[in-house]
Amino acid sequence: MAERENIGALAVHFTAGVAAGTLLLRLPASPYFLGSGLLIILASLTAIVLRTERPAFLFPTFLTLGAFCALADAFPGAETATFLERWAAALGERVKVFIDSIPFPSEGTPPLLKALLTGDRSGLSRDTVRVFRESGGAHLLALSGLHIGILYLFLSRLLWPLGNSPRARRIRYIITVLAAGLFTLATGASPSIVRAFLFILINETSRLTGRPRNALRVLSTALLIQLVLHPSAITSVGFQLSYLAMAGIFLLYPRLETWWPKGPRIDPLRKVWQAAALSISCQVFTGPLAWYRFHTFPTYFLITNLLAMPVTTLLMGSAVTTLVLQGLGCCPAILIQLTDALCSALVWILGIISSM
Repeated sequence: MAERENIGALAVHFTAGVAAGTLLLRLPASPYFLGSGLLIILASLTAIVLRTERPAFLFPTFLTLGAFCALADAFPGAETATFLERWAAALGERVKVFIDSIPFPSEGTPPLLKALLTGDRSGLSRDTVRVFRESGGAHLLALSGLHIGILYLFLSRLLWPLGNSPRARRIRYIITVLAAGLFTLATGASPSIVRAFLFILINETSRLTGRPRNALRVLSTALLIQLVLHPSAITSVGFQLSYLAMAGIFLLYPRLETWWPKGPRIDPLRKVWQAAALSISCQVFTGPLAWYRFHTFPTYFLITNLLAMPVTTLLMGSAVTTLVLQGLGCCPAILIQLTDALCSALVWILGIISSM
């Protein structure tokens, strides 16, 4: 039996146990019932699909272990920040001060960059927040795995010139994992960002060691590790939406993506369909939970993602480059103006969508 089936089955049974233990703590009524219940159903269905041949006692053991971890995690204990966490938080504060010191032409640019890069939305105007919310782009402001994923892709392309020698791969691995870990700590290590960091860690470790990288295996391993370390994260709506979105990408997107037949080597329309299929896959899996928790559904989510996501990706790459070069004292004025223009363009696009 394939190894990914082993870890996948163990992860979903452990997750079902954690969800069950969490429900026991919150009975008779709980606002988290639907989210936890969805995870239990997803775990059961996935276990059936995997059709594992492991010994029968192993999965009930993981189910019980997950419930035990959830119950044990509920007992109060000392929660003191480590030196690394305090240092990372202080670094996050210095980054925010540094963003304010950059001479951007528009006064709305620094608050938006702080929201996208540090998660601090306190400086955003009410109109900006309203535009993001009404256009269905609120997820762009809620610092999540999306943001660290964009930065990861940017960093990967930046480090690619190092080459593919064993030494270059080790250097790239160390820089990537340290940068992702530092970003995770500096932004508060929310469950969705921790999930993204685990994805990066597992993916980069597999790449470095030459092991096959399977999407569902990475998802299962990250899920198992995160719940072992922090069982109560399962009650976080960010955690639930993050893993449901990833499940949609890994399970539904490959099927939707094939609906548009492959054509020429460069096919812009196929690229548009791939972006649309990705957005639809996420919404199909996260929509019911989002509706239950927030009583709303982003009507124009497809238009928003097709138009705003490319701009957001360019903006974050430009913003990080601006911060690094400005810190080194060699940032050209045109790059600062470009970052400012991308911020204005993003708000302008979402403003048009919100007025539809």
